[in-house]
Amino acid sequence: MTAALPISLEVNGEPVDAHVLPRLNLADFLREHLKLTGTHVGCEHGVCGACTVRVNGETVRSCLMLAVQTHGASVETIEGLSDSGEIADLQAAFRDRNALQCGFCTPGMLVAAQDLLQQETEPDRERIREHLSGNYCRCTGYQAIIDAVETTARARMGRKP
Repeated sequence: MTAALPISLEVNGEPVDAHVLPRLNLADFLREHLKLTGTHVGCEHGVCGACTVRVNGETVRSCLMLAVQTHGASVETIEGLSDSGEIADLQAAFRDRNALQCGFCTPGMLVAAQDLLQQETEPDRERIREHLSGNYCRCTGYQAIIDAVETTARARMGRKP
């Protein structure tokens, strides 16, 4: 029998100490152990992007990362980004532009979009498409999502959406 390993990390600004099995992925740790269910699990192969979170400021597919790999790290989930208000304008733009339908991809899409907007102040539509290309949405056709990200970028620059 495999023994659980101790990990200490920060999740959404809060310290977390836990014991996890070596093969437990980060997505399942967040969802099952911490009850942070905004991180969705779609494909479990790192393809769909529904499980996107930030680890030490970098976006990662949490279904591909082991929980033990986050020992000593800072993890930010959609709940943390939303609760802090960091993505309030982006969330509002998604709503206003009808950039969500079923909502399954939305948390991962918002995390990825915020990552882009932190890297670039005013990405063009092609750059937005490129950056979000690893996050799949089966409902919207992406145009509304690109509109929402573009609108947010323009608003953050003080330009008319």
